[in-house]
Amino acid sequence: MKRPSFVVYGVLAAFVLGSAFPFYWSYLVASRDNSVLTGDFTLIPGGNFFSNAARVIDTIPFWKALGNSFIVSGTVTLSVVLLSTLAGFAFAKLRFRGRGLMFLFVVATLAVPTQLGIIPLYMAMAEFGWAGELEAVIVPNLVTAFGVFWMRQYLVDAIPDELVEAARMDGCSLWRTFWHVALPAARPAAAMLGVFTFMQSWNDFLWPLVVLNADNPTMQVALEKLQSGYYVDYSLVLAGTTLATVPVLIVFIVLGRQIVAGVMQGAVKG
Repeated sequence: MKRPSFVVYGVLAAFVLGSAFPFYWSYLVASRDNSVLTGDFTLIPGGNFFSNAARVIDTIPFWKALGNSFIVSGTVTLSVVLLSTLAGFAFAKLRFRGRGLMFLFVVATLAVPTQLGIIPLYMAMAEFGWAGELEAVIVPNLVTAFGVFWMRQYLVDAIPDELVEAARMDGCSLWRTFWHVALPAARPAAAMLGVFTFMQSWNDFLWPLVVLNADNPTMQVALEKLQSGYYVDYSLVLAGTTLATVPVLIVFIVLGRQIVAGVMQGAVKG
């Protein structure tokens, strides 16, 4: 097989550097005082990152917000991956009345702007007594239309119909067929869906801002307090942003092998 040329490596390196530069710029500003934006331009980090990080922790309920974000993002990610894989398997491999119409309805909900449902959703959460609680952020996001669509499209080709029929003929129940046949085959797509879901849930700002109170925020809502005054200390804001980005990078690194496996598997099939 012919090896990629230096031009290909150069283009890939440019994309990597361009993607990583915003994070480095956040760290660069966070490592200095606020005068970095008005002084001489430099790409050399300063020595104030840890002091700025300590100021972030003292200014906002950092550990409370960090724990809330982990609870919300972790619970939502696990639920979305499991329920979306279940629904995707049903739509892909099971035959039942109304399957096409139901799947069409699921896909159609992707065209509905999230903002349209904020008022009725808040009224429902208040009726349940969940306003201000983490349940109001977790429960509406336990399953997503995108997750169902993603897993259905993957499982249609990833699992041969003959394999499902063979499992049923060997006496496997529907649940065992899903657990021992569909779930192992869905791991690459489930890992990618997990990363996407964790990132979306971790970075979600509008709905937590509406439904949670100041004493029980998620990370993104807590970071908003760093720039709520008349004077904005950008070194402080970007120090908080850098700290909030680290968990997402860790999740991406942990699931990176499964993501690469999914991409390579799709390339081989193509």
